[in-house]
Amino acid sequence: MPYSPSFRELVLRGPDVDLCQRMSLGLQTHSYLASLLCDREFGNKMKTLKPTSIRLPFGNYAYGTEIPAGQRLVVTSGQLGIRADDSIPENCYEQAVICFENIREILRHGKMEPSDIAHISAYVTSRDHMADYMRARDEFLAGTGRIPSSTLLIVSGFTREEFKVEVEVMAAK
Repeated sequence: MPYSPSFRELVLRGPDVDLCQRMSLGLQTHSYLASLLCDREFGNKMKTLKPTSIRLPFGNYAYGTEIPAGQRLVVTSGQLGIRADDSIPENCYEQAVICFENIREILRHGKMEPSDIAHISAYVTSRDHMADYMRARDEFLAGTGRIPSSTLLIVSGFTREEFKVEVEVMAAK
């Protein structure tokens, strides 16, 4: 039977591993793992920081992101799940989708896109909302070729009781 390197060996080896080999391992199902291996391949100027001496992240995020000198930054305010018509969905997933739609528009206005995001900070009002938020985040980042660093906090609430999630980002280009 031919030798097949373990996932850990591929991560340690870094971006020089053949993309076909990575895909044959099914890493496309876990964006964080794929991003560890693909930073250079996709031409990203930001670098995913991937210390091998600590446990892999719990979700699809990087432990850190290095932003090269001279990059232009966009930092958003926290976005809430409220539409332009002032309507607010009842569930966290729909609110998170709105947060990310607003972030996409802010980035577009700053001549950036989701692949330029270096860090995401998010706040949810209950542990029960974490999976819905993470689903919306993962859908938003799908196809960007990289995963930013991320912080997710559980908070007691926002300015209006109906809000369940708030998201802010820092992007660089």
